Amino acid sequence: MKQNNVKVLIINAIVAALYVVITTVFAFMSFGNIQFRISEMLNHLFVFDKKYGYGIIAGVILANTIFMSSSGLGVYDLVFGLGHSILSLVIGSFVFRFAKDLKGKMLLLSIVFSVMIFLVAIELKLVLELPFWLSYFETFVGEIVVMLVGIPVMLVADKAIGFTKQMNA
Repeated sequence: MKQNNVKVLIINAIVAALYVVITTVFAFMSFGNIQFRISEMLNHLFVFDKKYGYGIIAGVILANTIFMSSSGLGVYDLVFGLGHSILSLVIGSFVFRFAKDLKGKMLLLSIVFSVMIFLVAIELKLVLELPFWLSYFETFVGEIVVMLVGIPVMLVADKAIGFTKQMNA
């Protein structure tokens, strides 16, 4: 394995671990129809380098697996949560061309993740028998708030860490 591949793997392992730790610390508000999953801010790493997507996806898999029983959503949360993240990142990579700078890309990614949260609303309808449109509204609000608050947080973190440089150095 090349040294750069090892570095990408290690960085993504750190991202996945951060996602799990943040989700665990804020587990009380990371699941259900009214949720503010703070770890979703890490989705913005994808704007700096698409290779961060591996760590984000691994983090979602691990967090949703760990909380599979306690969330009350079971394997559905793994399937729908993972589907939400993968589709949002793929769509995000296509819409980035409409943005001129990092902030614009982050805003677009925030919108994509929030619109695509309908997958989680479907999950809540299937598993908990919650009304779809109300669940969609509630999860949309939680996602857009976290993602928008995450923009300045990640921009400040980037100034200190240099996300693009770290992945490509």
